[in-house]
Amino acid sequence: MKQVIVLAGATGNLGERIANALLDNGAEVRALVRAESDVEKILKLEQKGVKVIKIINWSASEILPVCEGASCVVSALAGLRDVIIDAQKILLDAAIAAKVPRFIPSDYSLDFTRFSYGENRNLDWRREFHEYLDKTTIAATTIFNGAFTDMLTGQMPLILFKQKLILYWGNADREWAFTTIQNTAEYTAKVVMDSNTPRYLHIAGDQVSPRQMKKIVSEITGEKFRLFKAGGNGLLGFIIKIARKFSPGTNELYPAWQGMQYMSNMIDDRSKLTKLDNIRYPEMLWVTAKDVLRAYEVVRNNIANLK
Repeated sequence: MKQVIVLAGATGNLGERIANALLDNGAEVRALVRAESDVEKILKLEQKGVKVIKIINWSASEILPVCEGASCVVSALAGLRDVIIDAQKILLDAAIAAKVPRFIPSDYSLDFTRFSYGENRNLDWRREFHEYLDKTTIAATTIFNGAFTDMLTGQMPLILFKQKLILYWGNADREWAFTTIQNTAEYTAKVVMDSNTPRYLHIAGDQVSPRQMKKIVSEITGEKFRLFKAGGNGLLGFIIKIARKFSPGTNELYPAWQGMQYMSNMIDDRSKLTKLDNIRYPEMLWVTAKDVLRAYEVVRNNIANLK
């Protein structure tokens, strides 16, 4: 008999991949989507075999019937406080009311349990939700994956391809944890199907320092990249304060200063991994930073050849 899994956030990048991975693991997937969600994304999910349920008001009374008979509710929701705290609370309450035994919150980040409020706005919301979650009786598992490796190709200002620089803060030999979105989704699906998981799991497809990154990029591109230290965490913290003052970004999910906050957390020793749970599912094939950058370089070369 198939396990029934309820998934919220299936129209997002990570959520869709989790849905695919759950199907690959033999689950019956029920996806909760907003009524205004992209029609093409919904159709794509349905064509793969996902049962899509449109939720009009995102209320516990609407969500509860969908959760009945499910073995786990998974959240891949992304958004501001109204999503990470308010919407997730409703989802959690519905799961508990339907007597669902397990819940996976939408964390998918570095381990924020070692940090204090005020150091990262987006992670503060997740921490606040945890306080609510941990007062319930439902079994929960959080997956910490560091940063998404996919961001190395542009979203994260670390590799400056035009300038041939590796821009970093802090220690050039401090390793940072990276996991691809796909690996995170695959691992999440395995956790969902595994009824005996701990409260926290830590994974990393790769752990790479800025100095190692310089070597990798230089080897892949055949060009000489240099390290460029922008400063330490103290200076970065000062810049964050200034950026927040003059560019509040209250209604933006990823304003520039929020990315800086995440970088500050990454280079902080409190986020350093002491153990990994990759081996929990030995069949997983982990994608490294080198793999991602090699594929990106192929795309860059193809685009250059077309010009």
